[in-house]
Amino acid sequence: MVPVDRHYTHPRLAAIYDLGNAGAEDRDYHLTRTNRGKLRIEGRPDMIKYALIGTALAALTGCVAADVDDTNFATNVSHYGGMTVGGVELPFSKAVTAGTTIYLAGEVGIDPETGSIAPGGTGPETTQIFANLERTLNTLDADLSDLVKCTVYLGDMEDYAEMNAAYAAALPDPKPARATVGVSGLAVGAHLEIDCIAVTS
Repeated sequence: MVPVDRHYTHPRLAAIYDLGNAGAEDRDYHLTRTNRGKLRIEGRPDMIKYALIGTALAALTGCVAADVDDTNFATNVSHYGGMTVGGVELPFSKAVTAGTTIYLAGEVGIDPETGSIAPGGTGPETTQIFANLERTLNTLDADLSDLVKCTVYLGDMEDYAEMNAAYAAALPDPKPARATVGVSGLAVGAHLEIDCIAVTS
């Protein structure tokens, strides 16, 4: 056996000192400790190479396992309120929370006081939609400033400018990300529908 010394101070190598010496009498290398607490691998150079590879893999595997085991992936999901239009209960929640994220169902510009679409077209409907969304957010201890993404479903792209002006007026700065999609046909004769995602701190 050719004596070869190598010093290693990685804390995970030190942690597996006992593992590294398990069955050492049957191998061409072994681990020893220096008086400064370092690890020394002694033995044939070719066997030391394989020992280092195996030790490094064991150390990395232990690191990953500890990180995964210590992480809690459980997310609390809650559903809030049903949706009713024209006295008909719709088969979805008004909002769903998953951790700190709030998913808001699509809203059309129905005035809850009258149960009808707000008169005046795309602009007033946009204003009413955000009033409705804010009401829902408030029940979840959030507000319009927590919005991070909105999607606008516009019945007629000719109404884009009118929607955009009312949208800008309804939301505080900085505005959330947005997508606007032209669609054909919306519920209860609405000019547009908007759904949003919010994240609370």
